[in-house]
Amino acid sequence: MLRNGLEPWHLLIVAIVFIVLFGSRKLPDTARALGKSMRILKSEAKAMKTDDTAAAPVEPTSVQMAAEPVTAPAQPEPRTVGEPTATTS
Repeated sequence: MLRNGLEPWHLLIVAIVFIVLFGSRKLPDTARALGKSMRILKSEAKAMKTDDTAAAPVEPTSVQMAAEPVTAPAQPEPRTVGEPTATTS
């Protein structure tokens, strides 16, 4: 079983099977779409790598306290079932 790995004639057989299955008209479009997907994948991986190096953890030098405590926004009053809602026309 695959002692020598893939040899050139293995790849030739795989290429012939693809041509027979998908036809010669669809192969260029498929190859173009695969190439475009690979370029997008490479650019996104490179962007993630640069984001990781750019976003190095920075230690804060000083901590400032807020002058006023933050309050939660007001909750709307609960309605009873069957009560009409206020709509504007």
